[in-house]
This record gives sequence, C-alpha cells and structure tokens, in this order.
Amino acid sequence: MNPAQSQLEQVFTRLYRYQHLVAMAGWDRATMMPPKGNEARARAMAEMDVLLHRTLTDSGLGALFADAEAAAGNEDEAAGLREMRRVWLMASRLPEALIEARSLAGARCEHDWRRQRGANDWSGFLANFEEVVRLAREEAAYLSDASGLSRYDALLDKYEPGVRSERLDRIFGEIKGWLPDLIARARARQAGDTLVYPQGPFPLERQRALGLIMMKKLGFDFDAGRLDLSVHPFCGGVAEDVRITTRYREDDFIQSLMGIIHETGHACYEQGLPRTRVHLPVGQARSMGVHESQSLSFEMQLGRHPGLIAQLSPLLEQHFGASEAYETENLIKLFTRVEPGLIRIEADELCYPAHVMLRYEIERDLIEGHVDCRDVPALWDEKMSAYLGVDSRGNFRDGCMQDIHWTDGCFGYFPSYTLGAMYAAQYFAAMRRERPLLDADIAAGDFGSVFSWLGRHIWSQGSRWTTDELIERATGSALDPVHYRAHLEARYLG
Repeated sequence: MNPAQSQLEQVFTRLYRYQHLVAMAGWDRATMMPPKGNEARARAMAEMDVLLHRTLTDSGLGALFADAEAAAGNEDEAAGLREMRRVWLMASRLPEALIEARSLAGARCEHDWRRQRGANDWSGFLANFEEVVRLAREEAAYLSDASGLSRYDALLDKYEPGVRSERLDRIFGEIKGWLPDLIARARARQAGDTLVYPQGPFPLERQRALGLIMMKKLGFDFDAGRLDLSVHPFCGGVAEDVRITTRYREDDFIQSLMGIIHETGHACYEQGLPRTRVHLPVGQARSMGVHESQSLSFEMQLGRHPGLIAQLSPLLEQHFGASEAYETENLIKLFTRVEPGLIRIEADELCYPAHVMLRYEIERDLIEGHVDCRDVPALWDEKMSAYLGVDSRGNFRDGCMQDIHWTDGCFGYFPSYTLGAMYAAQYFAAMRRERPLLDADIAAGDFGSVFSWLGRHIWSQGSRWTTDELIERATGSALDPVHYRAHLEARYLG
C-alpha cells in the first residue's frame, strides 16, 4: 500500500473510533438518559460531530487523496479510496457551523417529540420541526451546489449512493400500478378466514425472554451486542458492539417480536462485516437499502415463513400458556393478515410499501421547497386515504408524528425500506436457485443456507462494490422489482 493511502486509513480509523463513542452516547440517550440530561448531551454530541467534521475536512486530506489515487496498486485499494473519497467529499461540502446547528436541532426535536407525540401535540412539535427542516434544506443546498444533483437527491445520496429520485419514481410508480389490486385481492381471499386472536396480557419479562430466544436462533452474537428498550425500536452501536432496542405492549406480543427479528437482521449484518476492514468505509455497510434488506430478509422472508412460524408455535405456548391461537395454521394467518392501518412499523407486508411511498413523496417535496412544514398533516391525511383507505385526520400521534426519522433530519432515508424489501425478495429468489431445498431447510429449523448465502454475498463484502454491482454479483442481475411482486403474489395469492 502506498504511503498516502496508509495515512488516509489512519485518519479514517481515528474517525471510526470517535464514531464508536458517539454511537454509544446516542444509544444511552435513547435508552437510559434521564430527561434533564438532554440539553447537556445534545451539546456534547454536537461537539463530537464538529470534531468528526473537523478531522474529516483537514486541509491536508485533498493532497493525500491525489497522491494515493495516482499510486493505487490494485482494485481493492481503488475501492478503499473510492469509499473514503465519497465520505470526505460529502463532509467537505458542508460548513462546520451547519454541522453543529443540525446536531443540536435534531437532538432537541427528537427529545421533545417523545413527549409531544404522546400528547398528540402537532403545534408544539412544529416549532422544532421547522428548524430541522430549515437546516436540512440548507444542507441540501450546499450538497446540491457542489454535486449538481437536485436538493433531495443530494440528501438521498447520503443513504443510497448512486440512487436518484427519478429512478425511485419509476420503481414506485410501477409498484403503485399493481399494489392496490394485490391488496384488494388478498383481503378478499382472506375475508372468509376464521382467526383466533391471542388474548393478553403478555407479561413484558416473558416477551423479552421470547425475543432473546429468537435472536439466538437467528444467529445474534450476545458477546458482541445486547437488547434494550427505547421509545422507537432501532439497531445502533458499532459492528463490535451492536445495540438493539424494542418496545413492548402488554396487549400485543407480535409487534415487539417482529420488531426484534427485524432489528436482529440489521445486527447480524453489522456482526458479519469484514473485521479486518470494518474501521474503514470500504468495510462498512453498503447503503441503508442494503441494510434494510437484511432486516427484511429476517422479518419478512424468514420471520413470516411458514416453516419458522411452525417453530414459533411451541415457544409461544411455553411463554404464554396453551391456546389455539398459537396453533401453526392460525399463526400463519395472523402473520400474513392484510389489514391497512395507521402505523408503519405495525403494517403488514403488503401495506408497508404504501407507508414508505407516502413518506418519500412528502419529504421529497418538503426538501425541494414545494410544500411547507405546515402542509404535512393535510398531505399525510390525503395520501393515507388515497393509498390505504385509512382516515388519519386529527391523529398526529399515529400520523405524521409517528416516526423518529424526520425529528433529527434524516430526509432521504425512507426509500431504503422498500428498496430493502425488493433486494430481500431478489436474494431469496437467488438462494432458491442455488439451494432448491431452501424452504425445507427453513422448515427443519436449519437457517444455515440463508446465513451462509448472506454472509458470502452481502455481509463479508462491506462496501467493496457499488450497490448495483453488489446486487448483480449476488443475484445475477441488477435490482428487478419483478422478484418482489412474485414473492408477494406467491405468499398472498398462491
């Protein structure tokens, strides 16, 4: 390796160590920190964000990149430089003052949101939200001016490198063309089903014990991570110390259980990244869409697979007592029940993409300046009615205030969920071609074929390839929504 690239890797290794501490402080803020600690924690984390930015935009890095790229000796070194340069360029386009202001505004908005959401207090939330959006638009303007991308695409590129809204509009437009009919047909098919709904209460300690068992079954390494509580479920930390959170309801175990399975997919991706390179951008997760493809591989492809549900049946009886609600056939009906509702993270597999497309369209127009923050509730109500036939008027808590993402300025993130669902369907189509007995393996409780395939093709690759290259190398073709539609039709109409 040439000396310039070696020096760059030293800088990025230092950044990774800083990010480790920031991640732990963020986890603590979401799970353990007392409310009165928020302002001091917000200022401390803003200070760390400034330190990270200052390290990454050091005036000497430009010359190091030029020297390293001139002397790059092989494809691996070139890939490493490509990923470091991408991170460096993104940071170098933003002023330090904006970094600090954005961090503080997001921390304050997210903290107050926890209380305001429960109180259905849109007007109270709006003041903080307007500041977050103002700073996000300012960030988008800087990135857009430097890159030539539209303002929304400049933010989207942070989460989905190389993906543009034009491509999303085409893909989502295609999905909107067939999804409503598929939802209607699935609901008509299920109309005559007789279901037995589980009756609570479901003690929280038993829900936690069940979740831990499922995490172990799915390969989570408890020596490199843990499970905790938060207002909004997430997976955070770093690859060597992954933090999963969930939230419980005594009247419903399914939400928490599927949330844990979802977050375990994120965690196993992090735990499976290449350890020799995880401190560098090239060894880290490829994109948020690829990250979501791992959580949705676990939650949707595996978690709602009849073979896994059959194994879940005796576990539910063990933890909550005998009930015909826990019989395998009844559970399969419950876990694949199509029923439009208000809450994204509680949505069934068919309705979920409608929730994502709604948010994508609003945040895109919000960042581009086509709509104002005050317009969001009405737009939300309009799209919820049009896409899902659900009335959300006046219900800000379960409407436009339900997600954490916009509170800290994560605009451009939401498309990752549906991209991830499409990637996951394409992975499993490729797995079945490679391993025709895959479904029998899952039914027998052997997930090794799934984990081995994901490990070889996705986890171990980090960011060695661009997203399109990664998907094509793994599955034999670029992203093709036909696999997603085929999966949904097979599960809900087959």
